[in-house]
Amino acid sequence: MAQLIKLQDYISRYEWDAYRYPSQYIRLKQENWKNLYRMWKDAENEEEEQPESDAEPRGAESFFSKWMRFRKNEEEVDQETSNPQEDRPATEMELKQYYLDKLLSFQLKWATSTVTDTSFMNRDYYSDALLKYFLQRFPDTYLLLFYPIFNINQAPVEGEIILISPIGIEIIYVLEEQAEPGAVFYADSERTWSVQRQAEQTTMLSPLIPLKRTEKLVKSMLTKQGIDFPVQKTVLSRANPIVSSQAAYQTTIAGKDDYPEWFQKKRALASPLKAKQLKAAEVILNYCQTTSVKRPEWEEDNDFFPVGKGD
Repeated sequence: MAQLIKLQDYISRYEWDAYRYPSQYIRLKQENWKNLYRMWKDAENEEEEQPESDAEPRGAESFFSKWMRFRKNEEEVDQETSNPQEDRPATEMELKQYYLDKLLSFQLKWATSTVTDTSFMNRDYYSDALLKYFLQRFPDTYLLLFYPIFNINQAPVEGEIILISPIGIEIIYVLEEQAEPGAVFYADSERTWSVQRQAEQTTMLSPLIPLKRTEKLVKSMLTKQGIDFPVQKTVLSRANPIVSSQAAYQTTIAGKDDYPEWFQKKRALASPLKAKQLKAAEVILNYCQTTSVKRPEWEEDNDFFPVGKGD
């Protein structure tokens, strides 16, 4: 699960320490998954050992008690999405999805608050399908800035999605939300593209323009700090074809047909966090705009995962 290090202009824990939190997140995620899985598996084994005549299997009772403790922890951390009456997952796949969904809630907490400050987050992010996709479908070592807002010469500048891997930075423009199902994009020029929807064809501003703007900003930030780290641009559409007569300069065009290969390459990257990657993330975060307020003195910050606490 990729790590959300910046969400628009909300305050982030990664701004405090870009070196500490990425490795801490990976460690906590692994430890808590092992605890949750062990608890789930133990209950399953206990149920299998009980005679069918038992009115209430001991394993099920044991799991239910632990499950409710987990749900209580979740409710304390995330009252927006918690549902204490949820049944326990029946399969390992359901358990994994449950865990990923709870990590999403936890990540939103880290991406919108610190021990001393908090931002007022738009609650729609809890159900944002695109954000969920980038967080849940990529490895832990990817660091995500989701439409960050930069502070350039005391003026806000909106950026595109930025994905920082151990081997480089990818700036991504997602097209599919702008089109109807079945629409086809045509990369006509550097300035304008067109969209064919059934019998109607319309013109749109080329996504290369905002990509280049974000690329220019990111490269400038890295250059000022003497960091040499690859930066590339990608136009991505998972659901719609993109027809291009010529290759865009230093830009990947991944439409519906090219998306599976693009995605598999990202998933296949097996590399630990790198020092240069974390330094690049720190530099970019330093240029991000942050809007927040002080947390009330009586508000406690429970800096733990909402699941997997175990016995």
